Amino acid sequence: MVANYLTPSSYGSAVIRIMKRLGIMVKITFYEKPGCVGNYKQKALLWGAGHVLEVRDMTIMQWTPEILRPFFGDRPIPFWFNQSSPRLKSGEVCPNNLNESEALALMCSDPLLIRRPLLEVDGRYEVGFEHSLIQDWIGLDMASTDVGEGCPKLNTVHTEITD
Repeated sequence: MVANYLTPSSYGSAVIRIMKRLGIMVKITFYEKPGCVGNYKQKALLWGAGHVLEVRDMTIMQWTPEILRPFFGDRPIPFWFNQSSPRLKSGEVCPNNLNESEALALMCSDPLLIRRPLLEVDGRYEVGFEHSLIQDWIGLDMASTDVGEGCPKLNTVHTEITD
């Protein structure tokens, strides 16, 4: 019997959605902060859509700039950061004042600064949980609601993202 599982290395999001409709699961590497309520809700949405998750604890990963950088794509540096981080909220770290090397070095030394979750599907990397992006990329249950990002139990302060 052939397993009902494929990795969509060269497929676009339309093919991934067709795979989902056919019951073919997409394997997602999901980097989380254990205990994060937001990450729990995000995983539930992905599991509910039939995806297979390989969950990893991002707080114990041995991050390097080379491993971390692909998750951020062409997004501005402030978008890379966890807006709920106490170091951001206190003003100790100001993403708007950092260059790429400085930002990556800080996040590698303190993974709680990294925006969550980090997602990887067969060579494509994403940061955060933007509902519409995830829906278009790998598919979610159409009835699912946007669970947002971060830990809902915390009051978050968002820094303005500027170019």
